[in-house]
Amino acid sequence: MVWFPLLTLVAFALIVLSALARRGRRFAMFVGVLGGIYSLLAWAMAPRAGPPLWVFTAFHVAVYANFVTLSRPRMRSLPFRLLLSWPSAAMIGGTLLSLPWAIAIALGFHPWVPWLPYALAAFGVFQSLSTRREDVDLVISGPTGPRAPMLLPHPRGTHRQARPLTIVQITDPHLGPFMSVKRLRAIAARAVEAQPDLVFLTGDFLTMESQSDPDLLLEALGPLQALRGRVFACFGNHDHEAPAIVERALRENGVQLLVDASTEVQTHAGLVQVVGMNFVWRDRQGHLATVSAAHPRKEAALRIVLLHDPGAFRHLPEGTGDLVLSGHTHGGQVGLVSLGLPFTMLRLFGIRIPDHGFWARGTDRMYVHKGTGHYGFPLRLGVPAEESLIRIHQR
Repeated sequence: MVWFPLLTLVAFALIVLSALARRGRRFAMFVGVLGGIYSLLAWAMAPRAGPPLWVFTAFHVAVYANFVTLSRPRMRSLPFRLLLSWPSAAMIGGTLLSLPWAIAIALGFHPWVPWLPYALAAFGVFQSLSTRREDVDLVISGPTGPRAPMLLPHPRGTHRQARPLTIVQITDPHLGPFMSVKRLRAIAARAVEAQPDLVFLTGDFLTMESQSDPDLLLEALGPLQALRGRVFACFGNHDHEAPAIVERALRENGVQLLVDASTEVQTHAGLVQVVGMNFVWRDRQGHLATVSAAHPRKEAALRIVLLHDPGAFRHLPEGTGDLVLSGHTHGGQVGLVSLGLPFTMLRLFGIRIPDHGFWARGTDRMYVHKGTGHYGFPLRLGVPAEESLIRIHQR
């Protein structure tokens, strides 16, 4: 099977050269690292992956073809995604998941069920294209409530109000191969149909594909115009790649973007103060302290903080947020949440970022949404996307 390694080497060189010629050194380095890891693992798995070698090779070629198209990224048609984008994502995802099998093979072992990572990746394609709808009840106590001694997962509580504040959170939609304009528009339309008191968009709207057309996000968020004055947003990390596109789409759809800013809105459940934190890479503690001091708590108002990255929650001055709404982690993206267990890859590797659910630190509470879409690792697996109506009960 000498031809398979030769095919892999030629294809790898082609995608790196294409990336360098079309998008420059930085993207070529990204393609070189990711494509290199994938190529080595695929090389190891090819003889033992389970399906006939010609099937494995067809998906293998699709991966490199997709890398070439990313040198000129743009949103693609459904047939393109069906024939190239999704098979490529399944192949990359399955091959990366096969790392333990590849190591065993390199050490001379013959591991069981070497096809399992690819079967899981195939299921991951289905999960990446679907959303779990649910109702979420959260009980908060405000700055006078009980203190958590450290950052910990927190029970949602059992106290219920006759008229809680109802919200819909949309976070990390990542308009791209798995999140079409039609799909995101339908999610926005269902948010409007739920008639919540408020809608919050907590960042990361685009991918490299959707940055190519400034009208895509504008169209996708169109249904939110029906809730003008009730929809608020903050920036995520990827929004700084194309801020003008995001700002225009939000503005023209009646969404108020809060970049280190605050506002108050009267709802049927009472007065709500909304503080939107910008995403920053450096000195998060100093940044959050400065913004919090510049926008002090309004008396008698429920204070909600939009903070894209839940990892920054630990740096928020205590008492700043009755409820902090975050995203960023995509719920952990790969894990056992679908089985009713809280474990994800983030927890497995000991990464100290709250991945999903309700968290407490001091008197502040944070809800980490599992995400509307995903990006980075090509698939969701065991952590479904979330589309929820959140009811906030004040004790």
